[in-house]
Amino acid sequence: MTNDKAAELLAAVRAVESGERSAASFFAEPKPSRPERPGTERPGRPAAPSARPAVPPPGGPGAAAAGTVTVPDEVRAVLTEGGAPEALGRRVAEALGEGAAELLRADPWQLLAVAGVRPEQADGFARALLGEDCSPGDPRRAEALVVHLLERAALSGHTALEPDALAKGLAQHAVPEPDEAVRGAIEAGAVLVFEDALDAGPVPAPPAPQEGEDGEGEPETPVRMLVGLDRYALAEESLADGLARLTSTFAPSAEEDEGWAEAARSAPSPSAAELITAAARHGLVAHTGGEAARAEPAALLTAARALGVRAYGAAHTENGRARLEELTPREPAPEDDGAGTGAENVGAGSDVVTVAGLLAGREGPGRDEDGAWDLDLLVVCDAPQLDTETAAMLVESLRDGSRLVLSGDPAQLGSAGPGQVFKDLLAARFCAQVVSRTPDPGPVGELVSGIGIGELNQVEAPGKEVVIVPVRDAGEAVHRTVQLLADSVPRAIGVPAEHTQVITPGHGGAAGTRALNAAAKERLNPGPGRFGGFDPGDRVAHSPSPGRTTMGAVVSADEAGLHLDCAGQTVTVPRERVAETVRHGWAVTAHQAAGMRWPAAVVVLPGDATGALTREWVYTAFGRGERHLSVVHGAGEALPRAVASVHAPERTTRLRTLLEAALREEAEQAAAASAREQDDTPTES
Repeated sequence: MTNDKAAELLAAVRAVESGERSAASFFAEPKPSRPERPGTERPGRPAAPSARPAVPPPGGPGAAAAGTVTVPDEVRAVLTEGGAPEALGRRVAEALGEGAAELLRADPWQLLAVAGVRPEQADGFARALLGEDCSPGDPRRAEALVVHLLERAALSGHTALEPDALAKGLAQHAVPEPDEAVRGAIEAGAVLVFEDALDAGPVPAPPAPQEGEDGEGEPETPVRMLVGLDRYALAEESLADGLARLTSTFAPSAEEDEGWAEAARSAPSPSAAELITAAARHGLVAHTGGEAARAEPAALLTAARALGVRAYGAAHTENGRARLEELTPREPAPEDDGAGTGAENVGAGSDVVTVAGLLAGREGPGRDEDGAWDLDLLVVCDAPQLDTETAAMLVESLRDGSRLVLSGDPAQLGSAGPGQVFKDLLAARFCAQVVSRTPDPGPVGELVSGIGIGELNQVEAPGKEVVIVPVRDAGEAVHRTVQLLADSVPRAIGVPAEHTQVITPGHGGAAGTRALNAAAKERLNPGPGRFGGFDPGDRVAHSPSPGRTTMGAVVSADEAGLHLDCAGQTVTVPRERVAETVRHGWAVTAHQAAGMRWPAAVVVLPGDATGALTREWVYTAFGRGERHLSVVHGAGEALPRAVASVHAPERTTRLRTLLEAALREEAEQAAAASAREQDDTPTES
């Protein structure tokens, strides 16, 4: 493709992206000429993505990205021919694997499988490669868009979508006959379709036939049809099966009964006693409560350890792991034998770990010959942050007969990944549930507890535990935030800037994380940003994978990449991964901050971000400060309105339906067994 034609194509794509032109008009213009190629017959689609492995690759944070991917010359050539930037080559090779060039020539819309590529860009690429053969109704385009829409929905937490929602999305991309296009994608095997029964609870007995009826037939059960990608379908079904396995294979030991009873009697609170009793009797327990209730799973771990039970606790973040470990003191572990003492062994040998470290094998117990963890009880805190795939991997790694306790605050924001595991588990009433009665203390705890029930109350804060700072615009919000971070909070509260976290609704905008971090860096650690925009001493947020953020600081940089100190661990981020995984971290979003707490928090509510406010967002953000909370308030009435009545969007998932179906099946089997026993019981003549 000549430079002129590439420029024309880029201009057309940008016009569609900006809304100046419709997607349909993009295909109506004369197509660019292209050399004829043999083999224009449409090949079969590539195999659908396989289910996630039972165990993720080992290594520290970012280890999976440490290796460099070689970009074949054929990939560079097809990208150039299609007018795509050559810099996209690495991501194309990672996403499409071996044979990427041949796949793109046969089906250019497979470019949509590459992270960051938008439909308009894939259309431009296809138009350059296919010429006259390119049309908005191409089945290949429709299938790729269906998969793309489902992947986009996963970023919002959905594991599946209703067909009508998919058809609506296709129509917005000028796909003719979108309903037929959805059916075509299903028939081609690009996606899966599910019909899940919506009936909740045990199936009732059929009504007696009325006069004039023959009594044949059964009442219809309402169903919900959903369309999804196989990776999330397999994860939810595996998770539902695994949870059912834990409940059915666990049998309490009569020998341990007295020990558990004594532990419950000695528990530090009634709620802790209730949790210990539930864990003694059940293989699966859900525990809910705020930050103060974290002491209850800690008490369970301590009690289990005293009874000789191999018990481990896991948290979503390193920050959460450290807080849980503080509540579960134990005797120091034996000194290392010298086999390994570096950061790669942080957490190894400890019975309090991070979820990511546990799954990667860096922390926690070893695995037996069947791949199951060598433990009897796993307590997972921050359970709302579990996405479907992570939860499935956890449950798959538990052996039959072991115990699992999921603990967390259901009022917080949900997981960054697809699914709402904890919420679905609670809603299905699938297992024993323990509701903590331990309130969060102090003015911050009182404020956050009120938000959880929809009330934004004024609280007494004699020690300036809660401070509201009104601002008129975003510029003033940024100025006051940096002032609080660098001066006011350290001076008045005694919490230094490095222990104070700024939280704001989004990355963009005049008072988003980018603007706030730029201002904070200029004040707290000015420098030229000679390491890809970073300098030694910069506070950073490292996100090696979606939904997983570790706070740290820049140490240095060299040919190997950017060297970070993340909670005492040395992490090296390869140069090509820095831009997409590392941000400055004086300010983060509430989703990034979930599972972490700091001595002080400054929450920024700019007027241009009021649409992002929900009760869950406010509850999560306001609860990140342990001793102090400053609210830079420019949201006006949007704040009390969000707390009172605006909730995070509902996620479309299948786990609750699958769990309810398992309960109905169990009830039917129990009823059938009871009926057989009655039939076998001899009667007196």
